[in-house]
Amino acid sequence: MPKMAKRLIGQKYLAKVAQAELDWASQARDIRAGKKKSMLSLLEERGYVNAVAGGRDNLDKLMTNKRIGAYVGIDPTAPSLHVGHLLPFMVLFWMYVHGFHTISLVGGATAKIGDPTGRTTSRQAQPSAVRKANLHAMHYQVKALWRKVESYGEKHGYKWEWAWRRGIDNNTTWMEKLSVMELLKVLGPGIRLGTMLSRDTVKNKMENGDGMSFAEFTYPVLQAWDWWYMYNTKQPAIQLQIGGSDQYGNIVAGIDAIKYITKNHSNPELRQEKEDPLMTPYGLTVPLLTTSSGEKFGKSAGNAIWLDKEMTSSFDLYGFFLRSADADVERYLKLFTFLPMETIRSVMEEHTQNPSKRTAQHLLASELLELVHGKSAAEEAAQQHSRFSGNRSKSTTSTSPTLSSPTSETTPTSVTNPDINRSLNPHAPPTNWENAPPPNITLPRSLVYGMTFGRILYHAGLVSSYSEGNRLIQKGGVYVGSAPAQIGHQRDEVSFTPAKWGDPAATEQFVIDGQLLILRVGKWKVKVIKIVDDDEGGMERLRKGAERDYDEARKPVKVRKWKGGNDMPGEPVRSTKRASGESPVSGFEATHREGGRDELKSLRGTENKDVPQRPFRASTDSTDESARIRMHASDRPVTIRKQMSEWSGSDGSKGWRSVD
Repeated sequence: MPKMAKRLIGQKYLAKVAQAELDWASQARDIRAGKKKSMLSLLEERGYVNAVAGGRDNLDKLMTNKRIGAYVGIDPTAPSLHVGHLLPFMVLFWMYVHGFHTISLVGGATAKIGDPTGRTTSRQAQPSAVRKANLHAMHYQVKALWRKVESYGEKHGYKWEWAWRRGIDNNTTWMEKLSVMELLKVLGPGIRLGTMLSRDTVKNKMENGDGMSFAEFTYPVLQAWDWWYMYNTKQPAIQLQIGGSDQYGNIVAGIDAIKYITKNHSNPELRQEKEDPLMTPYGLTVPLLTTSSGEKFGKSAGNAIWLDKEMTSSFDLYGFFLRSADADVERYLKLFTFLPMETIRSVMEEHTQNPSKRTAQHLLASELLELVHGKSAAEEAAQQHSRFSGNRSKSTTSTSPTLSSPTSETTPTSVTNPDINRSLNPHAPPTNWENAPPPNITLPRSLVYGMTFGRILYHAGLVSSYSEGNRLIQKGGVYVGSAPAQIGHQRDEVSFTPAKWGDPAATEQFVIDGQLLILRVGKWKVKVIKIVDDDEGGMERLRKGAERDYDEARKPVKVRKWKGGNDMPGEPVRSTKRASGESPVSGFEATHREGGRDELKSLRGTENKDVPQRPFRASTDSTDESARIRMHASDRPVTIRKQMSEWSGSDGSKGWRSVD
């Protein structure tokens, strides 16, 4: 029998665990003595608590005495979180910076069914490719959001400690291993049909909607199993579920499921003969997010304010909260920032004295944007509003913002461009969680099918040349979305396997539903490639134009330079210098002066707006015959290659000019 691998635990680790327990016990004594506020009291003071399932005082006592685990679940039915999602996440953020263990659960499995809560019509089934693209986009968005929370928390005095724990899980991990027989055996006997049929969601959909399918009917059961799985497998146990006010029924169903399983499980190690107060599950719901006029935030209401920069820009997001009504701004400062209550009260007093300055609204917009987009994006958006809006806000009356139209201003073009690859621009900052480029991109089928991964990396803007892409693959630095550690289609989870250099036909094995390919370089460079037919919006014409430009750029160089001044004839000298970049870049021209020479002008890609700086994006609305696919612009000056020929003028002058 092979020996089992043992994981050694060092003395330093045990010392850290013991110290963390002592610190928590000391904090609990201070709370009981009234020297500190409890976690639940802090959440109530800021307006996060709508209802508590399981008893308010019992939960308060548990959170004081024990470092419990808590989670928030989201289904990736869209490619981004919206402001409505942020409220339950803010509770999770506050708990994290106060030392609790937190889990963000992305429902890759439950998204296949769709939560029927609050709906009268069934959700339309999403294609597998769309669902996987949403899953990846949301996973990396949540991952980056947590990094920004740590940075934002440190700004407000919450310095990271060793005992803090956070994680991102996908319920596909355990749902794909769950059999129907196990679900019915472990949880089935504890589910009473009368209780399920009496829920408002079921009655509303049955009486006022299009009926309730069996899949929708079982959604609360699957959500309950998620909680039971994390309650049973995580250390510490996940004892608190946080959700919107509409999730109260599902949360109560989860509490009942955990209590039933722990009391009746066939495994004696999991069975609790007597209920342990320190292991009791609880639920907490946040209030429904609305404006003072009662308008809802959210995707279902059709007015979602997205947290993704591609869907709602930093400029628009800042502008939306800048126009918050005076009646809403104090509540939003409590809900969406880490600002101390004393600071909020002071700001509101200043705001009351001169509301036209909108001091509180500017602070709200800046703080929230720093939390979700990062400090640099917040500063840039504030500068843009100051520069483009001037003092218009001084004469603006406080009105509720229009949710369906975040801003009426045109978003100015940012001078920074996160899409520029560092290999193309050595002066660009390293890609990290704060400046990672948007993941979504569209490519024609001919630039994906029959291509090696090295070429696809180039087409997607992840590398500056085919050779660089091949070198990265050979070094094991490129990953493709797939089933874990094997070739094949990816399941509804975020998993990658190293890309292999070789047969171009092998690429097709990783294409999802013929329209999606997911690539990753390093930790944060991810591209979710949507594949479209070449004839969509002139894609074939664009592809041929790019190939023609590329082939032209690789022709041998014949450039003549004159000794002496510009207008002085002299002996031509052949230059063998090659262009410093491989990618074709527009914006270059040859100018001819009579009696002089042809002069080749080069522009710097990062300094001239005429030079495209974005990777290839498929355009479906271009009808211009001269359209060209945009390629990366190098930060280095690039000299275009042109064929030169000698000429003689009627006055005896000589020179060289380009041959078209």
